[in-house]
Amino acid sequence: MKISPTPSKTVVERTSVGSTTNSAKQAAKYTTPQQSSHAVDLSAAGRQLAQLQSPSHDIDMEKVSAIKLAIAKGELKIDTSNIADSLLATARDLMK
Repeated sequence: MKISPTPSKTVVERTSVGSTTNSAKQAAKYTTPQQSSHAVDLSAAGRQLAQLQSPSHDIDMEKVSAIKLAIAKGELKIDTSNIADSLLATARDLMK
């Protein structure tokens, strides 16, 4: 995960919603924009979280494709001793 030192300012608009007794009307008010909107300035942490929610941070599709291709060709090499060492190290850390 990459963390940029100072992400650019992000402004999020929030729509004000009036109260009503009819639940169908209330649901429609939450999904349709209203006339009154307010700008919200996010903190640095909030901007960073908003950036992390972008789809580009989810999965490295190039790496997934390379692994799929290696599996299909039977060329995927797995170092089981490295997996075992990491598992034991994690177990030791959890027992501290």
